Amino acid sequence: MTVALFPSRQVKEARLLAEHARKLLHRRKDVLSDATISAVETEIGKLEAAAKAGDEGAINDASESLDKAFGKVQPTRDDAGWRENCEVLLVAFVLAIAIRAYFLQPFKIPTGSMQPTLNGIIGHPVPTDQPLPGFLRRGFDSLWFGRTYVEAVSEVDDQIVGLTKETHYGFMEYTRIVMASGRSYLVHAPATTLHAEVIRDGFGADGSHRYRAGQPIVHGYVDTGDQVFVDKFTYNFRLPRRSDVFVFSTRDISGIRMTDPNVKSEFYIKRLGAVAGDKLRIEAPRLFRNDAEAPEAGFRRVVKATDGYRGYSNIPSFPYLSTPSDTFTVPEKNYFALGDNSYNSSDSRNWGTVPQENVVGRGLFVYWPFGHHWGFVN
Repeated sequence: MTVALFPSRQVKEARLLAEHARKLLHRRKDVLSDATISAVETEIGKLEAAAKAGDEGAINDASESLDKAFGKVQPTRDDAGWRENCEVLLVAFVLAIAIRAYFLQPFKIPTGSMQPTLNGIIGHPVPTDQPLPGFLRRGFDSLWFGRTYVEAVSEVDDQIVGLTKETHYGFMEYTRIVMASGRSYLVHAPATTLHAEVIRDGFGADGSHRYRAGQPIVHGYVDTGDQVFVDKFTYNFRLPRRSDVFVFSTRDISGIRMTDPNVKSEFYIKRLGAVAGDKLRIEAPRLFRNDAEAPEAGFRRVVKATDGYRGYSNIPSFPYLSTPSDTFTVPEKNYFALGDNSYNSSDSRNWGTVPQENVVGRGLFVYWPFGHHWGFVN
């Protein structure tokens, strides 16, 4: 008889199967009868002999016999498949939570304060005599612009008495427009966008208007905001830098009042205008830091006041930097946050600085929609 110098794959697998079978049998000997132990050992011996002879047919027969014998030692559970699938899903869930907690967290831009760098949730009324586009165009606009078309037409002469938030499928935000007649209309848009004045990126849908039968209450589209991955990892190794687009919690920032009393804090995204010790001044449209114009590319882009940017502004009603002569020095362990849409941004000029411990991470990548903002944030 000749012995193969290099065993086949089937022979190698048979040897491994026999080895693992002996280990399992050894672990369970204390709960098995002598007859069962003897029967399993016999089948293991047959498999080892077949592997030594290199007889593939005998290996197959011995493997099947060993499998049947082990059915008595380690019975197959009816729910084994479900258990394995649940284990896979649990591991995936734990990994997703770990990634979200320590590396990347998705964040939706809520307002237009960073436009045109990042789009917030903005309502765009369309003239009532202009029809909204069809299904294919709406699908393209949804992918490319994150755009949702909205329409609600008053069925009778009526007036709005309330806007109620509804959440569908756990994450899709709708608003139910409640009318004085008792009728209501469900619209796929946040209440704040429907209620906001037209000049402030909304539809002006509120109780101050009366609607005739057949008159649109809302007619247009809502750009639902850029969705950004926030890098929570980098700031573990370095401090935030000037011009970073960063996300922070509003917790304990006294100048920010929550509109919902049940919400203790929110997340904002702004551009980091200055760090501790920096002295700021705004002489519209320019931003000065430490008596020189801010040199970073992000600030220069805003100051140029082109391509949708308008430069930096002095807003008289804000307590900080409200005139060209006002200065502000950032205190220790704090940051000064500025919106790129300076004329329509509530930022550190209004409510003060951001404590270092409130920083969540750096705006890294716009992952949806797939339009011109898709890619790395800068």
